[in-house]
Amino acid sequence: MNAPTSNSAQTQSRKADHIRICLEEDVQFHQTTNGLERYRFTHCCLPELDRNDINISTTFLGKHLGAPLLISSMTGGTEQAGTINQRLAEVAQHYKIAMGVGSQRVAVEKPQVANTFAIRKYAPDVLLFANVGAVQLNYKYGLDECLQIIDMLEADALILHINPLQEFIQPRGDTNFKGLLDKISKLCHQLPIPVIAKEVGNGISAPMAEKLLAAGVTAIDVAGAGGTSWAKVEGERAENALQRRLGNTFADWGLPTAECITSIRAIAPNIPLIASGGLRQGLDVAKAIALGADIAGLAMPFLQAAVVSEAALYDLTEVLIAEITTVLFCTGNATLHQLKHSGSLQRIE
Repeated sequence: MNAPTSNSAQTQSRKADHIRICLEEDVQFHQTTNGLERYRFTHCCLPELDRNDINISTTFLGKHLGAPLLISSMTGGTEQAGTINQRLAEVAQHYKIAMGVGSQRVAVEKPQVANTFAIRKYAPDVLLFANVGAVQLNYKYGLDECLQIIDMLEADALILHINPLQEFIQPRGDTNFKGLLDKISKLCHQLPIPVIAKEVGNGISAPMAEKLLAAGVTAIDVAGAGGTSWAKVEGERAENALQRRLGNTFADWGLPTAECITSIRAIAPNIPLIASGGLRQGLDVAKAIALGADIAGLAMPFLQAAVVSEAALYDLTEVLIAEITTVLFCTGNATLHQLKHSGSLQRIE
């Protein structure tokens, strides 16, 4: 078995780099979009609804959510990341929305930073997702480390993020993805909580989702293309011309989020499905729900607000909720279930 390729100091430094680059550099997809712009809701001029009748609450993995929103996995492991996670957790608690944290590998390697992930005290009722890279199962991680990660967060589910492109471009990335499906399957059957398979912005195809579900994964987070490009992020961190070139070449690589949602839902009508990847507004969330997702994850908008202030985070969440509610009102749907089955979202090309 291969030894880990980077130590805790390198991992911690990488986490700080990722926050800085995402906030300061242009690392968004430019050519590939999330695909949601290809869909438009049919406006209902007479909705026969009182706004007060609209209910955007839902249930995911058996837990009640006040809105179909997930604060997607972002960060942890540094002092700034700890502040960000606390603010995000407090907002998640206030609005009863789901939240994931960034990869907790850094806290396994450096236990003194585990407190930057320990947010359950700020979000006692929230659906919380622990997180580690699936590839770490090939780098000495197993059941014990995953249980440690889960306990650190008192998590309701574990995200295994799958990121071959990012690891390939990343300086000293972990690139042995061989035999992972069997290891994921074994882990899924050993863990006491559900496992969510998640990409990091390049998308999960329907055939891959089928394999992951067969292996024992409970839910899929498509994390499609169209938002933050982790190829670009790692290109910004490049230590040589080759890595920079790869970051540029593959900046727009991936499957659009909308395509992932529709193709996976077609082969798995009932599995818990999270839409993420380039979602920036409540309108995007509503489109993703109408296409078949159960909840929708946003990262960049929450990160940008979190570094400003707690008030900015509350303002953002209020806007997202208002935008989702507006879609329901102006399509004549009182609930998310009605929206999903209304046929009010049409492809326009």
